[in-house]
Amino acid sequence: MNRFKLKKAHFVNSILVALGIFTVVLFVSFLYRIFISPSVDPYVNQESSSKKKEVIQINVLNACGVDGLASKAKEYLRQRGFDVVEIGNYSEVLNHSLICDRIGDPKSADKVAYAMGISNKEIISKVDSSLYIRASVIIGNDFFELKPFN
Repeated sequence: MNRFKLKKAHFVNSILVALGIFTVVLFVSFLYRIFISPSVDPYVNQESSSKKKEVIQINVLNACGVDGLASKAKEYLRQRGFDVVEIGNYSEVLNHSLICDRIGDPKSADKVAYAMGISNKEIISKVDSSLYIRASVIIGNDFFELKPFN
């Protein structure tokens, strides 16, 4: 009987030692995660989201009266990754093409202007959040100077 009690005590002691080692390993792992190597780095999430390609939604308006220009510019801009959501005619005839910044985002307006070959001097800000676009391309009588029409 003593032998059985001795084996039982040895078995219980072995289990307690194993549980103790397991607890120490978990505790050390926890401390390592907290102080040395955090599992979630807040800067990693910001960097990966900022590297995502952001789609710029725009509309293209014809302000010179020549048929088909807005449609041709739409195809040109879509091939370059812009989301042209609308084309149409502008309310008046303009001599110079321009970009209207619609949400106060000059970087997007600069990208659109560069893609079209319009000078940064021809970017104006007319914020109108009801349009649900970032910028408007307004094609004037100088359209033959723009990239889509070269």
